[in-house]
Amino acid sequence: MPKNAFYAQSGGVTAVINASACGVIEACRAHPDKIGKVYAGKNGIIGALLEELIDTSKESDEAIAALKHTPGGAFGSCRYKLKSLEENKLQYERLMEVFKAYDIGYFFYNGGGDSADTCYKVSQLSEKMGFPVQAIHVPKTVDNDLPITDNCPGFGSVAKYIAVSTREASYDVRSMARTSTKVFVLEVMGRHAGWIAAAGGLAADEENDIPVVILFPEIEFDREAFMAKVKENVEKYDYCTVVVSEGCKWPDGRFLAEQGTRDAFGHAQLGGAAPVVANMIKEDLGYKYHWAVADYLQRAARHLASKTDVEQAYAVGRAAVEKALEGKNSIMPTIVRVSNDPYKWEIGEAPLEKVANVEKFMPRDFITEDGFGITDACREYLRPLIAGEAYPPYDENGMPKYVTLKNELVEKKLPAFEV
Repeated sequence: MPKNAFYAQSGGVTAVINASACGVIEACRAHPDKIGKVYAGKNGIIGALLEELIDTSKESDEAIAALKHTPGGAFGSCRYKLKSLEENKLQYERLMEVFKAYDIGYFFYNGGGDSADTCYKVSQLSEKMGFPVQAIHVPKTVDNDLPITDNCPGFGSVAKYIAVSTREASYDVRSMARTSTKVFVLEVMGRHAGWIAAAGGLAADEENDIPVVILFPEIEFDREAFMAKVKENVEKYDYCTVVVSEGCKWPDGRFLAEQGTRDAFGHAQLGGAAPVVANMIKEDLGYKYHWAVADYLQRAARHLASKTDVEQAYAVGRAAVEKALEGKNSIMPTIVRVSNDPYKWEIGEAPLEKVANVEKFMPRDFITEDGFGITDACREYLRPLIAGEAYPPYDENGMPKYVTLKNELVEKKLPAFEV
C-alpha cells in the first residue's frame, strides 16, 4: 500500500499559497500508485498535533483546481513554531504518533523561514524516532526573504499590488496637492527585509515621473536626511509619496513601529510606522498628509496577482511532490532565474539545513546611494516578478468567484492532546 501524505500551511498567508496547495494535491492525485490519501492540517501544524486532519479526497478535482485562483489559506494556517526536541519532546512524539496512525510517509509544509525550520526538524528527528518521513518544504512568503531561491512565491503578487497602489495613490495626491494633501505615506510589510517596500519604487519609471521616497529596514532611519528628501520632492513636484517598511529602524536598532509586545514566534509585534512617519513630517515640515497601512490587503489581493507568481507558486507545489517521489528528503524546491531578457526560470532545490532560520536581505546595490530609492539592478530583478495578469473568474454581480472547501475532518483515533 502506498504511503499517505500530509500537507499544511503556515504563517501569514498570501494571494497564491493555495496555488501551491493545488500543485501539491494535483501532483499527488496523479500518482495514486505511489501516494495514497492527502491529509491537510486544519490550521497548519496544529492540525497534526491535535489530530484535526482534513481528508482532501472529499474534494472534487474542480474544487482543488479552483484553489489556484483563491486567496487566503484554504485549510487554515497558524503561527506555531515547534521547539527543539530537548525543550519539548512530547510534541515530536505526538507528531510521530499521528503520522504513524495515518500511515503518513510524506510531509509537505508550505511556509516561510520558521516553517522551513519545522520541516527540517521533522526530517531529522522522524527517523531517530523510528518512523521515517520525507519532509519537503514548499516555499511561501510575501517577505521574499528565504535564501538560495531567486524569489519566493507570494512576493510577486504583493509587489505588484504595492507598485500599482503606490502609482495610483500618487496620481490622486498629485491631483490635490495644490490645495490639499502634500504627502502620502504607505506602510507595507517587511520586518527585516525591504523587498516589498522596494516594489513601491516601480511606481516611477520613464513614463511616470513620480517622487517616491522609500524607507528600508536595511537602512538606518535618518530623520534629518529623510526630511530633506521629502522637502526637496515637495518643492519640485508639489507633492511626495513615501513607502515605509514596517521594519524601518532607528540607528539604535529600535523599530519605528515597535509596540513592546511579541507574537507567537517571539518576534516584536509591529504596527504603526506610517502614522509615526507622517506625524514627524507634520512636526518638521508642516505639510498636510494622509497615511495608510496596506496590511492584509497587500497579501490578500488575488484580483491583482502576478501571473508569474501564480505559475511559480503552483510549480513549487508540484515539484515538492515530484522530488519526494524521487526519494528526496529535507529539501526545498527553489526558483532559479535563467535569464532576465527574456525572463526565464526553472525549478531547483536547496537543502533545508541551509534554508532554516536564514534571512535574505536587500543587497546594498539594489538601493540607491542616498538610501531612499531603488537602482536599475533592482528594477531588473523586480519587473519580471510582477509581470502578467492572472485574474480570477468573476460572477454576474461583478465579484470574484473563490472556492470554499468542505474541509471534512477524519474521525480521530488517538487520545486528546493540548498545544
